[in-house]
Amino acid sequence: MEKLRYKYKKESSVELSQLMLPTHANYNGKVHGGFILSMMDQIAFACASKHSEHYCVTASVNTVDFLKPVEVGELLTLKASLNYVGNSSMVVGIRVVSESIIHGDKDFKHCNSSYFTMVALDDNNEKVNVPGLILETETDIRRFTKSIVRQNMQKQRHEEFSEEDFISSKYLELIESHKVRIQINSRVC
Repeated sequence: MEKLRYKYKKESSVELSQLMLPTHANYNGKVHGGFILSMMDQIAFACASKHSEHYCVTASVNTVDFLKPVEVGELLTLKASLNYVGNSSMVVGIRVVSESIIHGDKDFKHCNSSYFTMVALDDNNEKVNVPGLILETETDIRRFTKSIVRQNMQKQRHEEFSEEDFISSKYLELIESHKVRIQINSRVC
């Protein structure tokens, strides 16, 4: 039986900076959200692979809210670190900030944050156990706990809204104040 190893968060933390070019922009002159998401996926992979010492795949992305637009000419910096480890899965927390380097302005603009769940695989694409995580600060404990709670909430949502068990009549009152009209079998509700 393999002895469980533990690693410090700093051993797998990754930071990536890239200048945003016109080729990264949409028709409105802002950097494409999809380009930023691609960078986030890359840094999540790097962080999880460093920790697990295996190839990792993205299992899920939890809420990406684009808080502020990223402009062409800004330096975009992504910071990734582990928030949680399971048996083969890891939650990578990512923070994205940008700064204007032309104006010498060192005001960092928080653009978004997200959580990527990554799974470590062996050479046969089978899940592999990952090292444990050493928590050193109150923030580390909070982030680890928050990941557990988020996972439990996601399981509850999946169970409550499973296609087999969902009963729409339980939710009609909830949705009636929204901009929707229900029309089932040519009957308008």
